[in-house]
Amino acid sequence: MPIGTSPALLKELDELVYVRRRLKSGITLYHTGSHCHSLYVVKTGFIKTENLHDDGRTQITGFYMAGEMFGFDGIADEAHMCTSVALEDSEVCIIPLERIENINPDLLRLQHHLYKLMSREIVRDHTMMMLLGSMHGEERLAAFMLNLSHRFHVRGYSPYHLVLRMKREEIGSYLGMKVETVSRIFTKIPGPGAVRCTSKRYYDS
Repeated sequence: MPIGTSPALLKELDELVYVRRRLKSGITLYHTGSHCHSLYVVKTGFIKTENLHDDGRTQITGFYMAGEMFGFDGIADEAHMCTSVALEDSEVCIIPLERIENINPDLLRLQHHLYKLMSREIVRDHTMMMLLGSMHGEERLAAFMLNLSHRFHVRGYSPYHLVLRMKREEIGSYLGMKVETVSRIFTKIPGPGAVRCTSKRYYDS
């Protein structure tokens, strides 16, 4: 949750959690087509969602860090439209949809917060469509890094020093770019604030 979230709201959210599950890096939480019975919040670690195309290509559809909720793709048809995989050792909180549907009407603050989370996911998907349709490669990558910087910042982390758990191939898949293009753009950024990549995928921007 964003930094500054009230203890009372955190307590209400915590009471919705059915169980917490730990995932080793590379382990799948749910698959495309599996029944949707819960929403998920990343407690620690990093999660990605992806789709497998008919031709065998994998398309990354999202990245989720600590404090972010995911799994909304399965609500409409009660089946997940994508697969979720841990990018590193992670822990997720599982919130059954039944518990959300039965929230006490008196807890308007909690309902409002959940609506905001869902709206934020819709806005993020819409923004992604605009990125792919109207921006050049450099603009897509810059917008992606700025978005991550903002998401880290609202959770109390540095907006300038980012340790990313995704590979350049995964960034390219998410942005609709070839990995060679992603690498070339990173190396072209000039000046002391240039984006640098080490074995730990550390970016200083």
